[in-house]
Amino acid sequence: MKIDPIQWSVNEIINAYSQGYFLMADEHGQNLGWFSSRQRTLIPLDARFKYPRSLQRILNQERFQIKVNAGFTAVVEGCASRETTWISTELQQIYQTLHQAGIAYSFETWQGDELAGGVLGLVIGGAFIGESMFYRIPDGSKVALVKLVEHLRQKKFMLFDAQMMNPHLARFGAYVISDRHYHGLLKQAISIPCQWEEYG
Repeated sequence: MKIDPIQWSVNEIINAYSQGYFLMADEHGQNLGWFSSRQRTLIPLDARFKYPRSLQRILNQERFQIKVNAGFTAVVEGCASRETTWISTELQQIYQTLHQAGIAYSFETWQGDELAGGVLGLVIGGAFIGESMFYRIPDGSKVALVKLVEHLRQKKFMLFDAQMMNPHLARFGAYVISDRHYHGLLKQAISIPCQWEEYG
């Protein structure tokens, strides 16, 4: 169904995500609607999280600086700029509304004054719902993902929902669970009063 963000309140959107739905447009960036899935992909926040040794070397070199929401709009635009995208103009506007309400965040990597990459997601209780990620500088989004997991662990988050599996996420230990299992975890996670606070 088509969604006009002007007619949707922040509370209604949060309620839908809290029930396991997510927003997505078609491959042409049109027909925004609510979706659910029989399976969900999670990024582990425990010892199952992993990444290539080559990335550890980059982390050790501290090539990137980590910031939160310093370039939120740029991250949204970067995530939406792919040739085939499910982030429509309407959905970009919704993310901006959720950002202003303290729900949507961008977890970013920078090199000096240049945005290197970032992860876009929603925070509801102890659940981080990853919407998308992108990079402009190689490894920018990978480092952002590693540092985001560290941050979520520090703040005692319970769930990192990546929605759909792909080979890139699998390299970090992402795994698939049933929709029924996901709903049980989500219900627990959103009841936890985690505080995002500032990074660092």
